[in-house]
Amino acid sequence: MRTARFTLDPAFTVGTVDPRLFGSFVEHLGRCVYTGVFEPGHPAADADGIRGDVLDLVRELGVTAVRYPGGNFVSGYRWEDSVGPVEERPRRLDLAWRSTETNRFGLSEFISFLRKIGPQAEPMMALNLGTRGVAEALQLQEYANHPGGTALSDLRVEHGDKDPFGIRLWCLGNEMDGPWQTGHKTAAEYGRIAAETARAMRQIDPGVQLVACGSSGRSMPTFAEWEATVLQETYDLVDHISLHAYYEPLDGDVDSFLASAVDMETFIEDVVATCDHVGARLKSRKKINLSFDEWNVWYMSRTQEQVSALDWPEAPRLLEDSYSVTDAVVLGSLLIALLRHADRVTVACLAQLVNVIAPIMAEPGGPAWRQTTFFPFAQASRYGRGEVLDVRVDSPTYATAKYGEADLLHATAVRGEDGAVTVFAVNRSRTGPLPLDVALNGLGLTSVVEHSVLADADPDARNTLDEPERVVPHAAEGTTLDGGRLTAVLEPLSWNVIRLA
Repeated sequence: MRTARFTLDPAFTVGTVDPRLFGSFVEHLGRCVYTGVFEPGHPAADADGIRGDVLDLVRELGVTAVRYPGGNFVSGYRWEDSVGPVEERPRRLDLAWRSTETNRFGLSEFISFLRKIGPQAEPMMALNLGTRGVAEALQLQEYANHPGGTALSDLRVEHGDKDPFGIRLWCLGNEMDGPWQTGHKTAAEYGRIAAETARAMRQIDPGVQLVACGSSGRSMPTFAEWEATVLQETYDLVDHISLHAYYEPLDGDVDSFLASAVDMETFIEDVVATCDHVGARLKSRKKINLSFDEWNVWYMSRTQEQVSALDWPEAPRLLEDSYSVTDAVVLGSLLIALLRHADRVTVACLAQLVNVIAPIMAEPGGPAWRQTTFFPFAQASRYGRGEVLDVRVDSPTYATAKYGEADLLHATAVRGEDGAVTVFAVNRSRTGPLPLDVALNGLGLTSVVEHSVLADADPDARNTLDEPERVVPHAAEGTTLDGGRLTAVLEPLSWNVIRLA
């Protein structure tokens, strides 16, 4: 096997990682909320009904910004249903997931949950621009953020929350280009209501950070045209435009699945080009950043049948994908893609946090455990803070049906404030190890602190209720740093974290 190579030099960088790149997503969907983060009566639940075992895993995962309450759910969301005395909150039909929403967990409970995670957990609030509009967005903003002395801010205080919630980051709707979305709109219709909402919200607080809806996926027939039309209306009013992407192996094509990040990187670069084209046309110096606020491995082909069979239950088991080693390697590669574009992708949310296509699983009344995908995210969040170094690989390739020739090596590197460097690398080969040689120029590194690997002889191995620790990272052998050269051998089908000091 030919050796894969690249060079690291502090003179060549991509950009600084925004901590919000390691965000996640809590939607009122399936068991993400109920029997996920929130289960009064569970042995590990606190006085507020938050599961302590799940909370510990969320902290270990290292999530930052958390998007809420949807997702498709938000396009029928009535924020006022989710505040005030729990016993007075109404039950509602959720059209998005054919479920019944009890509103026992609402806005105040969400903010309390984030505060329990820690100061790094920032709310990212999605607004309903499907069935509602400007007035309701302003009402929610006043209720959540105004200190007091007005009807809605005083109502929040009356409900028991003296301190404002301090929500800075707001999504102007969700996937409004999608015909499946309640209140689906054309790009022109959406662009206008997004601009009107953004303009009004900035009258209350000029410092809010706003995300306009981009395309629901790169495969949408209106992709790029949608972004251009929306940004023509909102360019000077918003800070980000959203991207959503999910990947699964279709028709048994695992080789293409392993190269999913090829599509993700192309998606990012296409949206950047569209944003910058609109900016040039408007003669604006402003740069629109990207919020990749839904991404994951999701076996979506199974979902429609699950949802259509529902008859308005509470918290049904939906989208509870069990993730294999192969899925975890792909997820790690997607993280690498995000880091490689940290100059423009400044928010990203792994969808979702618990039970629903999630890195954490929790049984009602029972234990919580880490899925295989937990480990790449936790390691990237812990060690992927700092300056992303420009990595241009010289790698052997392999053939894929969807993306043509793809590199076997997918890699990036991040230099921390202390000068330490972490290399994140995926070997996409299912059949053989991949030798790696990295030249280190001007970085002053002298030792390998750790080489952690997620791989298994069984690529379908996964963590389950019965075997919650079947798959865990292990230490690699033989990785060396000598004379400014890092050498390693990457196991077949593996996610690798190599820490250098």
